[in-house]
Amino acid sequence: MGGLADLGINLPVLVAQIVNVAILLGLLYLVAYRPVMRMLDERSRRVKESMAQAESIKEQAAHAEEEVKKQLEAASREGQGKITRAVQTGEEVKQKAQEEARQATETLLTRARHEIQRERDEAIEEVRKEVADLTIMVAGKVIDRSLDKKAHRQLIDRVLEESTRRKKK
Repeated sequence: MGGLADLGINLPVLVAQIVNVAILLGLLYLVAYRPVMRMLDERSRRVKESMAQAESIKEQAAHAEEEVKKQLEAASREGQGKITRAVQTGEEVKQKAQEEARQATETLLTRARHEIQRERDEAIEEVRKEVADLTIMVAGKVIDRSLDKKAHRQLIDRVLEESTRRKKK
């Protein structure tokens, strides 16, 4: 044992120090290591849960984004359908207005033709009367006597009607 003492090592102090270090390590293990390890395990578990939760939120966000895209596409299709229906309705209204305008034009043309025909008939009748009056006057001057105006007018009207009937056939 002298060799250790020469080195400056005192065996009883060395054993006491080894026992003290062992007791200290045992106490640190019980007091500090286990709680620190539990705390680190708990923190690791929370990090894993947070990662899982973040992954879940990421998936939900992806699903929500996909759903939004679907809704946008559906809204776009619906909007396009409404635009198409509006264009078709506009075309129908346009065609209806054109048809109404065409019918109104035809009605006006028909009325105008009837009015022209009526005025023409009135003008022809007036001309006949004038011709009849002139014929009576000319005949009266030619014969130099006064004819019965009423009888002569009836005769001229009958002749004019017969000639009109022949022209129409």
